[in-house]
Amino acid sequence: QVQLVESGGGLVQAGGSLRLSCAASGRTFSTRLMGWFRQAPGKDREFVASIKWSIAKTYYADSLKGRFTISGNTAKKTVALQMNSLKPEDTAVYYCAASANGRVYDYWGQGTQVTVSS
Repeated sequence: QVQLVESGGGLVQAGGSLRLSCAASGRTFSTRLMGWFRQAPGKDREFVASIKWSIAKTYYADSLKGRFTISGNTAKKTVALQMNSLKPEDTAVYYCAASANGRVYDYWGQGTQVTVSS
C-alpha cells in the first residue's frame, strides 16, 4: 500500500504562484508513475502532469505547458508541482496520484484546495 499526502494549496491572486508537494509513504519502491490531477466543482477530474520514474520523463496537459512544472525525487518517490501565472480557471482540488503498474493510477491523496481569485 502507498499513502500520499498533498500540501501547499491555498488562496492566491491571478498571476501568482503556488508550489504543491506530495509526500509518499508505505511501499513506495513499487511506484512506477506519479502524477497530479485536479477537479473543479461540477467538472470531471482532469490530468495535470505526471512523471515516469524509469525513464525520467514528464508529461503535461497541453493547456498547462509552460505554466506548470512537475519535479520529483526518484529515490524518495516524492513529487512537486510548481504552478505559475495562475488563472481563476485553475481553481480546483488538486490530487496527487501514483501507479504501481505504470498504467493505472491506483493510489490517491486526499487533495489540496487551490483557489485563484481575480
